[in-house]
Amino acid sequence: MIISIITGSRADYGLLYWTIKRLSEDPFFKIQICATGMHLSEEFGLTYKEIEKDGFKIDYKINSLLPSDSGIAISKSIAIGIKKFSDAFEKLKPDLILILGDRYEIYSSAISAMCMGIPIAHCHGGETTEGVIDESIRHSITKMSHIHFCSTNTYKKRIIQMGENPNNIFNVGALGIENINYLKLLSKKDFEKKIGRSIGKKSAIVTFHPVTLDKKPSEKHFNNLLEALDYFKDIFLIFTYSNSDRDGRIINKMIQEFVSKNKFRCVSFKSLGQLNYLSALKHVDLVIGNSSSGIIEAPAFKIPTINIGDRQKGRILAESIISCHCDKDEIIKAIKKGLSKEFRNNLTKVKNPYGNQNSSIEIISILKQIKTEKILEKKFFNLKFWQ
Repeated sequence: MIISIITGSRADYGLLYWTIKRLSEDPFFKIQICATGMHLSEEFGLTYKEIEKDGFKIDYKINSLLPSDSGIAISKSIAIGIKKFSDAFEKLKPDLILILGDRYEIYSSAISAMCMGIPIAHCHGGETTEGVIDESIRHSITKMSHIHFCSTNTYKKRIIQMGENPNNIFNVGALGIENINYLKLLSKKDFEKKIGRSIGKKSAIVTFHPVTLDKKPSEKHFNNLLEALDYFKDIFLIFTYSNSDRDGRIINKMIQEFVSKNKFRCVSFKSLGQLNYLSALKHVDLVIGNSSSGIIEAPAFKIPTINIGDRQKGRILAESIISCHCDKDEIIKAIKKGLSKEFRNNLTKVKNPYGNQNSSIEIISILKQIKTEKILEKKFFNLKFWQ
């Protein structure tokens, strides 16, 4: 079976790593890697090099990212992506494409594959993020896809609710948990050497992405967060850049300015890479922002996540997550709670709702067994038959 694996960012590649690795080692499969989106942008760290550094061949590069994060630029990027993915699939001729998540560059690949009659296997469908356009993109991809690898039973039920064939929906857990199980994470000393700084007695990793459906500008949201962080002079802050969503570049410029003014207690990275990022989670005291990693991976480390605003609204949350509005005083209150002994003493009891499975092993087993002959002929499964 020839599988084209589409990856558009440091985030989805990190989640897909073990699946890519195991597929590449199994003679039943021939994999083709298509790199797109932020992977090919110097502004976002040229992270396609991480794929090559891991020993994987990139079979096709689809450069569709425009040097702007406005709504019209993203719309044009989707259109460019559709055209270029069509050319890629015509050349590569995959039996199936494997995609993850809800990014607009992944959306382009799904549209091309659907129009060309190529089956689609989609990871992390059925989830909700009500504050961003990713919500609509994710559900659209679900309806274009034929095989669904979701992360919880709740999300499996939601995909069934959307009319998808229950026989082709599989709860394999969150792919990111597997990285925690298999990667040999850095010691605190080695991590500090890697980033070139001591993280001190208190530290936090900060990742904040635009809330694209909110009428208030991202600049206002992020400024509230920075003002709250300025209240805690004794916390060492590790910033990771925002993604290429609308207004993401505004946030990244604000990170640069804040770090420049607070060099004694801040550091920033375009991309930490999966090993360094997960090692950071092992050693910091808090995760602050609105990234999905604070919801899915952070609970496995028994550390608090300060989940700000509506970007992750609708996701299943572990008890280690403290949600608050994007208001300076509320953020300060939430951080104080996350640092309190009373809250932290209960973290040992936290269970991660996203499982502890060997996702890649399950995915490969399913792909070997599933019949794809008539899989393109999708029937809408009425919910009443499955209640």
